Amino acid sequence: MSKKIAVILSGSGVYDGSEIHEAVLTLLRLDQLGVTVQCFAPDIKQHHVINHLTGEEMSETRNVLLESARIARGNCKAVTKLTAAEFDAVILPGGFGAAKNLSDFAFNGANCTVEPATLAAVQSFVAAGKPVGLMCIAPALAAKFFGQGVLCTIGTDTATAEALEQMGAQHQTCTVDALVIDEKNNLVTTPAYMLAENISQAAEGIFSLVEEIVKRV
Repeated sequence: MSKKIAVILSGSGVYDGSEIHEAVLTLLRLDQLGVTVQCFAPDIKQHHVINHLTGEEMSETRNVLLESARIARGNCKAVTKLTAAEFDAVILPGGFGAAKNLSDFAFNGANCTVEPATLAAVQSFVAAGKPVGLMCIAPALAAKFFGQGVLCTIGTDTATAEALEQMGAQHQTCTVDALVIDEKNNLVTTPAYMLAENISQAAEGIFSLVEEIVKRV
């Protein structure tokens, strides 16, 4: 029977949603490994919409689930339908959507909260002891998912690492091609575009993370 892994997206576009390279590289490697994949996203309004050419905020609204479906070629479900009972593991790519839509970390830092349906979905995997993969800025939510003492990485950014530690996580510095693994919590993290200067560098850590998650299933 094929392994089944869920991928939680947060929109479409690095500045206001999922980092598209990270999401696609994740989906590519899972497919190459013969894994059955289902994408999910919260059915909520995006925090805001950013013009990716200028970096300026736009006066329009978009839905996180609908935007995520662009990456998933339409095959994306509301995260309220995701439970660990039906999947072997879950992976969250990064992008500012993880810090703006899946949570408010981008605005409230260590005092952030996580979108309720996303929190419930990931915590179902935590409770079941199933593997969780977080990349780029998504590990900023690790302490919210796992609680105090969880080991993770966002790379080398000191200010972000300090915020994670204020939330109760243990941060470990990590290079772009490496992983940080919390064996106790069955959590795998990698910096991806927190450090990557191009898509090839991002792919090194992302492919390693996916391979590690699949191995643990």
